[in-house]
Amino acid sequence: MKNWALFVAFMIGLPLLVSAQAGQDSVSFTKKKKVARTQQGVASYYHNKFEGRKTANGEIFSQKKMTAACNTLPLNCWVKVTNIRNKRTVIVRITDRMHHMNSRLIDLSRSAALKLGYTGHGLTRVKVEYLGKQKPEGQEHE
Repeated sequence: MKNWALFVAFMIGLPLLVSAQAGQDSVSFTKKKKVARTQQGVASYYHNKFEGRKTANGEIFSQKKMTAACNTLPLNCWVKVTNIRNKRTVIVRITDRMHHMNSRLIDLSRSAALKLGYTGHGLTRVKVEYLGKQKPEGQEHE
C-alpha cells in the first residue's frame, strides 16, 4: 500500500515539477531583439472604428493622439516618421500592434497622418527612425 501511495504521489508531482522547470528555463533563455534604427516602408492610418478601443499596451486609442502601431518596434518607444513624398515629419509613440499578416511598416493615428499630409491618399512611403524609450525633448503631448 505504501508503494502504491508513493507511486501516485510521484506521478502527480512529476508533471508539476517538469512544467515549473520548463517555465523557468523559457524565461531565462529569452533574448532581446535588436531594433533597426531606420526602416522604410508603407504607412497607413487607423480606421475610425478603432477609436476608444484598447491598444496592445493597455491604453485607449484616440485619433487625436500622436501614436502608431508597428510590429517591428518595441511598444512605448518613440519614432520619427518622415513622409518620403513631401519630407514632412512627425514624432509618435508606438502603442499598438497590427495584424500579423499586415505587410505595412506602420499604422498612424489620423492626427499624425494629417500632419504628414497623406490622408487623401490612404497610404504613403515613409522612413521610420527609432528614437528610444525616453520621450524626446520638445514633445508637449502625444
